[in-house]
Amino acid sequence: MAVEFPRTGRRRTLPFTGVAIAAAAALALTGCTPSSSGGAAGDSDTITVWHYFSDENQVKVMTDYKDLFESDNDGVTVDNVFVPYDQLNSKLISAVGSKTGPDVVVFNGADASTLALGGALAPITEQWDGFGDKGEFPESVVHSLDGDVYAAQGYVNLLGLWYNQDILDEVGVEPPTTMDELNTALDAVTAAGKGGITLSGLPQSQGEWQAYPWLSSFGFTYDDPQAAPLVEAFSTIQSWTESGALTREAVTWDQTVPFQTWAAGDVAFAENGNWQSGTARSDASFEYGVVPLPVGDDGQVYLGGEGQGIGAFSKNPELAWKYLEETYFSEEGQAIALENVGSIPSRGDAASAPEITDDPILAAFAESLAANGANYPAPAVPAESVADQQLVVGQVWSAVIGGQMTPEEAAAKLIADLEPLLAP
Repeated sequence: MAVEFPRTGRRRTLPFTGVAIAAAAALALTGCTPSSSGGAAGDSDTITVWHYFSDENQVKVMTDYKDLFESDNDGVTVDNVFVPYDQLNSKLISAVGSKTGPDVVVFNGADASTLALGGALAPITEQWDGFGDKGEFPESVVHSLDGDVYAAQGYVNLLGLWYNQDILDEVGVEPPTTMDELNTALDAVTAAGKGGITLSGLPQSQGEWQAYPWLSSFGFTYDDPQAAPLVEAFSTIQSWTESGALTREAVTWDQTVPFQTWAAGDVAFAENGNWQSGTARSDASFEYGVVPLPVGDDGQVYLGGEGQGIGAFSKNPELAWKYLEETYFSEEGQAIALENVGSIPSRGDAASAPEITDDPILAAFAESLAANGANYPAPAVPAESVADQQLVVGQVWSAVIGGQMTPEEAAAKLIADLEPLLAP
């Protein structure tokens, strides 16, 4: 069945505030100045593209886009520049002070408000309004601020539960569809001497991204945050670490390392995304599959993915837009991301391709998208608070996994930390 993206969500309009601008300025002070190789080249036939991809298959997408654009535009050079995930935002905002930076920015889509408020992105309203194919994109992947468009997403990523079929066959359990079934499966695989589950416990936005489905499955929401569901969720996570199903090393893992660990073959489950499909094909030497995260009817799975925009001080904005139009925002470009990584195209015409509808792995993510897909970031979080909200949740999540806090302590701290951030 074709993948349909929800069109009920409104395009996010994010107001400028003095607090947000001050926060962005503070972030700039913590960053380092990008090297000359990372700034806009100033050559009318060259564009620089900043990204944070380190996974081999994700890097191949960038290389394929480079090859595609250079082959279709004689004399043009695309310079892909890697910036570590945890440094990208600060380097971009730091570059604002010197009026430098890349031509194209590929960033965590949830950070659109942070980057736009910090002055790191150029508005692309005129280009987007003139884009003949913009009708193929759902509003939920277009990022706007104060009436201007600043970025869009060429694809959507979300989390699912990858499983090692060989291990499940060995211990005699089925892929879980509920939390009770997952806990039963974890008990069985750990009793057999296997690892239970891998995920990211980093104390930042990647941690919050992976925490939210589990927190929301117990009834937690940012609209009305309560401690009780957090205590239940954190107690479940600590039961995993206490049994050995989840290693406390997860507090140091981004989303790449836990999947590589799972793909090595000795762990039953991985909470990870559709973008890992290429890695699974290339690295996993066992039978595997994916089911939606077993978060019930109330649980929510963020619809994420990278946003793409034009740097505020691009010296080649017209060429930068042409690059976006012919790579990330084109049918051909979205097919490249699907083939190499498994990212679900954001274009309606590309999302109905048989490569998705006939693929059991991607079909599982499409099922989760329809049943539990949620806006990222959560609409209840004010735009100027997104970065801080992700940080405080990620820090508490990491402390729970690492065992530095009891579930009750963690819940109380998180509610207290969120209160000023969620205030209107």
